[in-house]
Amino acid sequence: MKTKVVAIINQKGGVGKTTSCINIGACMVKMGKKVLIIDMDPQGNATSGLGIKKHVEFINEMGKKDVRPVLNIYTVLSGGTDILNQELIRPTEMEGLEIIPSSIDLSAIEMEMNDYPNREKVLVKAIEPLMGKYDYILLDCPPSMSLITINSMVAATSVLIPVQCEFYAMEGLAQLLDSINIIRKFLNPKLTTYHVLLTMYGGRYKLHQQVAEEIEKYFGNRLMDTRIPVNVRLAEAPSFGKPIILYDKRSVGAQAYTRATEEFLARESKRK
Repeated sequence: MKTKVVAIINQKGGVGKTTSCINIGACMVKMGKKVLIIDMDPQGNATSGLGIKKHVEFINEMGKKDVRPVLNIYTVLSGGTDILNQELIRPTEMEGLEIIPSSIDLSAIEMEMNDYPNREKVLVKAIEPLMGKYDYILLDCPPSMSLITINSMVAATSVLIPVQCEFYAMEGLAQLLDSINIIRKFLNPKLTTYHVLLTMYGGRYKLHQQVAEEIEKYFGNRLMDTRIPVNVRLAEAPSFGKPIILYDKRSVGAQAYTRATEEFLARESKRK
Protein backbone atom coordinates (compact mmCIF):
# COMPACT_ATOMS: atom_id res chain seq x y z
CA MET A 1 0.00 0.00 0.00
CA LYS A 2 1.39 3.38 -1.02
CA THR A 3 0.22 6.08 1.34
CA LYS A 4 -0.68 9.51 -0.03
CA VAL A 5 -0.67 12.44 2.36
CA VAL A 6 -3.04 15.34 1.66
CA ALA A 7 -2.74 18.67 3.47
CA ILE A 8 -6.10 20.48 3.55
CA ILE A 9 -5.25 24.16 3.75
CA ASN A 10 -6.61 27.67 3.55
CA GLN A 11 -5.34 30.66 5.50
CA LYS A 12 -8.92 31.91 5.83
CA GLY A 13 -11.13 30.36 8.47
CA GLY A 14 -14.72 29.27 7.93
CA VAL A 15 -14.25 28.05 4.36
CA GLY A 16 -15.31 24.43 4.93
CA LYS A 17 -11.81 23.06 5.46
CA THR A 18 -12.61 20.70 8.35
CA THR A 19 -15.98 19.79 6.82
CA SER A 20 -14.18 18.81 3.62
CA CYS A 21 -11.53 16.84 5.51
CA ILE A 22 -14.05 14.80 7.50
CA ASN A 23 -16.44 14.14 4.64
CA ILE A 24 -13.90 13.38 1.93
CA GLY A 25 -12.19 11.04 4.38
CA ALA A 26 -15.48 9.28 5.11
CA CYS A 27 -16.36 9.01 1.41
CA MET A 28 -12.92 7.58 0.67
CA VAL A 29 -13.60 4.84 3.21
CA LYS A 30 -16.97 4.15 1.60
CA MET A 31 -15.05 3.70 -1.67
CA GLY A 32 -12.76 1.09 -0.16
CA LYS A 33 -9.84 3.18 1.10
CA LYS A 34 -8.28 3.07 4.54
CA VAL A 35 -7.96 6.64 5.86
CA LEU A 36 -6.34 8.40 8.79
CA ILE A 37 -7.22 11.99 9.64
CA ILE A 38 -4.65 13.92 11.68
CA ASP A 39 -6.19 16.97 13.33
CA MET A 40 -3.43 19.60 13.04
CA ASP A 41 -5.62 22.48 14.24
CA PRO A 42 -5.43 23.45 17.94
CA GLN A 43 -9.18 24.16 17.80
CA GLY A 44 -9.73 20.43 17.34
CA ASN A 45 -12.82 20.71 15.18
CA ALA A 46 -12.09 17.55 13.20
CA THR A 47 -11.71 15.72 16.52
CA SER A 48 -15.09 16.81 17.88
CA GLY A 49 -16.68 16.58 14.42
CA LEU A 50 -16.00 12.84 14.46
CA GLY A 51 -17.35 12.41 17.97
CA ILE A 52 -13.99 12.04 19.72
CA LYS A 53 -13.65 13.43 23.25
CA LYS A 54 -10.66 15.73 23.77
CA HIS A 55 -10.43 15.08 27.52
CA VAL A 56 -10.83 12.13 29.87
CA GLU A 57 -11.97 12.24 33.49
CA PHE A 58 -9.86 10.79 36.30
CA ILE A 59 -9.60 10.95 40.07
CA ASN A 60 -6.65 13.10 41.14
CA GLU A 61 -4.42 12.63 44.20
CA MET A 62 -6.85 14.76 46.22
CA GLY A 63 -9.61 12.26 45.50
CA LYS A 64 -11.48 14.71 43.29
CA LYS A 65 -12.61 14.44 39.69
CA ASP A 66 -10.25 16.08 37.23
CA VAL A 67 -9.72 16.05 33.48
CA ARG A 68 -6.69 15.67 31.24
CA PRO A 69 -6.30 15.78 27.45
CA VAL A 70 -6.40 12.49 25.57
CA LEU A 71 -3.22 11.56 23.76
CA ASN A 72 -3.10 13.77 20.69
CA ILE A 73 -0.84 15.04 17.93
CA TYR A 74 0.78 17.54 20.29
CA THR A 75 1.94 14.64 22.44
CA VAL A 76 3.68 13.20 19.36
CA LEU A 77 5.27 16.41 18.08
CA SER A 78 6.54 17.32 21.54
CA GLY A 79 8.14 13.88 21.93
CA GLY A 80 5.73 12.64 24.60
CA THR A 81 4.65 9.48 22.78
CA ASP A 82 5.31 7.41 19.69
CA ILE A 83 2.83 7.78 16.84
CA LEU A 84 2.14 4.02 16.91
CA ASN A 85 0.85 4.22 20.50
CA GLN A 86 -2.43 2.27 20.46
CA GLU A 87 -4.12 4.88 22.65
CA LEU A 88 -3.28 7.68 20.19
CA ILE A 89 -4.97 6.61 16.96
CA ARG A 90 -8.70 6.56 17.62
CA PRO A 91 -11.40 4.63 15.73
CA THR A 92 -14.53 6.40 14.53
CA GLU A 93 -18.03 5.18 13.75
CA MET A 94 -16.82 4.21 10.27
CA GLU A 95 -14.58 1.16 10.19
CA GLY A 96 -11.52 2.13 8.17
CA LEU A 97 -11.65 5.80 9.19
CA GLU A 98 -9.36 6.69 12.11
CA ILE A 99 -8.17 9.94 13.63
CA ILE A 100 -5.29 11.30 15.68
CA PRO A 101 -6.96 13.98 17.83
CA SER A 102 -5.82 17.53 18.54
CA SER A 103 -6.08 19.74 21.59
CA ILE A 104 -5.50 23.37 22.53
CA ASP A 105 -2.03 22.30 23.74
CA LEU A 106 -0.98 22.18 20.10
CA SER A 107 -0.97 25.98 20.00
CA ALA A 108 2.19 25.86 22.14
CA ILE A 109 4.15 23.69 19.73
CA GLU A 110 5.22 26.66 17.60
CA MET A 111 7.40 28.07 20.38
CA GLU A 112 8.72 24.65 21.34
CA MET A 113 9.71 23.88 17.74
CA ASN A 114 11.88 26.99 17.50
CA ASP A 115 14.69 25.07 19.18
CA TYR A 116 14.21 21.88 17.16
CA PRO A 117 16.75 20.96 14.45
CA ASN A 118 14.99 20.71 11.05
CA ARG A 119 11.86 22.09 12.68
CA GLU A 120 9.95 22.08 9.36
CA LYS A 121 10.33 18.28 9.15
CA VAL A 122 9.14 17.21 12.59
CA LEU A 123 5.77 15.93 11.31
CA VAL A 124 7.12 14.09 8.26
CA LYS A 125 9.55 12.19 10.48
CA ALA A 126 6.84 11.48 13.06
CA ILE A 127 4.40 9.93 10.58
CA GLU A 128 7.01 7.83 8.77
CA PRO A 129 6.00 4.64 10.66
CA LEU A 130 2.44 5.06 9.31
CA MET A 131 3.47 4.92 5.67
CA GLY A 132 2.01 1.82 4.05
CA LYS A 133 -0.66 1.37 6.74
CA TYR A 134 -3.22 3.70 5.10
CA ASP A 135 -4.23 4.63 1.58
CA TYR A 136 -4.62 8.28 2.56
CA ILE A 137 -3.57 10.43 5.48
CA LEU A 138 -5.52 13.70 5.58
CA LEU A 139 -4.04 16.63 7.51
CA ASP A 140 -6.63 19.17 8.70
CA CYS A 141 -4.50 22.32 9.02
CA PRO A 142 -5.12 25.50 11.04
CA PRO A 143 -6.32 28.65 9.22
CA SER A 144 -2.89 30.30 9.14
CA MET A 145 0.50 29.95 7.47
CA SER A 146 2.03 28.73 10.72
CA LEU A 147 4.85 26.31 11.44
CA ILE A 148 2.18 23.62 11.89
CA THR A 149 0.91 24.30 8.37
CA ILE A 150 4.44 24.34 6.96
CA ASN A 151 5.13 20.97 8.63
CA SER A 152 1.94 19.65 7.05
CA MET A 153 2.96 20.76 3.56
CA VAL A 154 6.43 19.29 4.00
CA ALA A 155 4.78 15.96 4.88
CA ALA A 156 2.22 16.09 2.06
CA THR A 157 2.18 14.63 -1.42
CA SER A 158 -0.63 16.97 -2.49
CA VAL A 159 -2.70 19.88 -1.21
CA LEU A 160 -6.47 20.44 -1.21
CA ILE A 161 -7.58 24.06 -0.93
CA PRO A 162 -11.27 24.58 -0.05
CA VAL A 163 -12.38 28.04 -1.21
CA GLN A 164 -15.65 29.60 -0.12
CA CYS A 165 -17.72 31.40 -2.75
CA GLU A 166 -17.62 34.88 -1.26
CA PHE A 167 -16.21 38.32 -2.02
CA TYR A 168 -12.84 37.84 -0.32
CA ALA A 169 -12.30 34.31 -1.63
CA MET A 170 -9.06 35.13 -3.46
CA GLU A 171 -7.53 37.04 -0.56
CA GLY A 172 -4.33 35.35 0.58
CA LEU A 173 -4.44 32.59 -2.02
CA ALA A 174 -1.55 34.05 -4.05
CA GLN A 175 0.59 33.98 -0.90
CA LEU A 176 -0.51 30.39 -0.21
CA LEU A 177 0.50 29.30 -3.71
CA ASP A 178 3.84 31.05 -3.31
CA SER A 179 4.36 29.12 -0.07
CA ILE A 180 3.52 25.82 -1.79
CA ASN A 181 6.06 26.57 -4.54
CA ILE A 182 8.78 27.51 -2.03
CA ILE A 183 8.20 24.36 0.01
CA ARG A 184 8.25 22.22 -3.13
CA LYS A 185 11.52 23.83 -4.25
CA PHE A 186 13.44 23.73 -0.97
CA LEU A 187 11.80 21.22 1.38
CA ASN A 188 9.46 18.77 -0.34
CA PRO A 189 9.89 17.97 -4.05
CA LYS A 190 7.07 15.39 -3.72
CA LEU A 191 4.53 18.20 -3.29
CA THR A 192 3.80 18.26 -7.00
CA THR A 193 0.16 19.29 -7.19
CA TYR A 194 -2.78 20.99 -5.53
CA HIS A 195 -6.53 20.90 -6.06
CA VAL A 196 -9.07 23.68 -5.39
CA LEU A 197 -12.58 22.85 -4.16
CA LEU A 198 -15.39 25.42 -4.18
CA THR A 199 -17.50 25.28 -1.02
CA MET A 200 -20.71 26.90 0.25
CA TYR A 201 -21.82 27.46 -3.33
CA GLY A 202 -25.32 28.74 -4.09
CA GLY A 203 -25.91 28.53 -7.83
CA ARG A 204 -28.82 30.96 -7.66
CA TYR A 205 -26.64 33.74 -6.28
CA LYS A 206 -25.05 35.96 -8.91
CA LEU A 207 -22.12 36.75 -6.59
CA HIS A 208 -21.33 33.05 -6.19
CA GLN A 209 -21.41 32.59 -9.96
CA GLN A 210 -19.06 35.55 -10.45
CA VAL A 211 -16.65 34.34 -7.77
CA ALA A 212 -16.64 30.85 -9.30
CA GLU A 213 -15.82 32.32 -12.72
CA GLU A 214 -12.93 34.37 -11.29
CA ILE A 215 -11.52 31.37 -9.45
CA GLU A 216 -11.76 29.25 -12.60
CA LYS A 217 -9.86 31.90 -14.58
CA TYR A 218 -7.15 31.99 -11.94
CA PHE A 219 -6.73 28.27 -11.22
CA GLY A 220 -7.70 26.69 -14.54
CA ASN A 221 -7.72 22.88 -14.39
CA ARG A 222 -6.59 22.95 -10.75
CA LEU A 223 -10.20 23.83 -9.90
CA MET A 224 -12.33 20.75 -9.31
CA ASP A 225 -15.57 20.48 -11.27
CA THR A 226 -17.60 19.52 -8.19
CA ARG A 227 -18.98 22.36 -6.09
CA ILE A 228 -20.10 21.85 -2.51
CA PRO A 229 -23.46 23.57 -1.94
CA VAL A 230 -24.74 25.47 1.05
CA ASN A 231 -26.54 22.73 2.98
CA VAL A 232 -28.07 22.77 6.46
CA ARG A 233 -27.50 19.04 6.95
CA LEU A 234 -23.76 19.54 6.40
CA ALA A 235 -23.77 22.18 9.13
CA GLU A 236 -25.70 19.92 11.52
CA ALA A 237 -23.63 16.75 11.12
CA PRO A 238 -20.57 17.78 13.25
CA SER A 239 -22.74 18.43 16.31
CA PHE A 240 -23.71 14.74 16.15
CA GLY A 241 -20.08 13.66 15.66
CA LYS A 242 -20.81 12.13 12.27
CA PRO A 243 -19.72 12.62 8.66
CA ILE A 244 -22.57 13.58 6.40
CA ILE A 245 -22.85 10.14 4.75
CA LEU A 246 -23.71 8.68 8.15
CA TYR A 247 -25.84 11.58 9.33
CA ASP A 248 -27.94 11.97 6.16
CA LYS A 249 -26.68 10.03 3.15
CA ARG A 250 -29.54 11.32 0.97
CA SER A 251 -28.78 15.01 1.54
CA VAL A 252 -27.39 17.18 -1.23
CA GLY A 253 -24.30 17.68 0.91
CA ALA A 254 -23.64 13.93 1.06
CA GLN A 255 -24.15 13.62 -2.68
CA ALA A 256 -21.81 16.55 -3.37
CA TYR A 257 -19.01 15.19 -1.19
CA THR A 258 -19.40 11.76 -2.77
CA ARG A 259 -18.90 13.34 -6.21
CA ALA A 260 -16.02 15.49 -4.94
CA THR A 261 -14.27 12.41 -3.52
CA GLU A 262 -14.73 10.46 -6.74
CA GLU A 263 -13.26 13.38 -8.67
CA PHE A 264 -10.39 13.83 -6.22
CA LEU A 265 -9.45 10.14 -6.38
CA ALA A 266 -9.63 10.20 -10.18
CA ARG A 267 -7.29 13.22 -10.25
CA GLU A 268 -4.90 11.56 -7.82
CA SER A 269 -4.86 8.32 -9.83
CA LYS A 270 -3.46 10.22 -12.83
CA ARG A 271 -0.40 11.22 -10.85
CA LYS A 272 2.73 9.08 -10.88
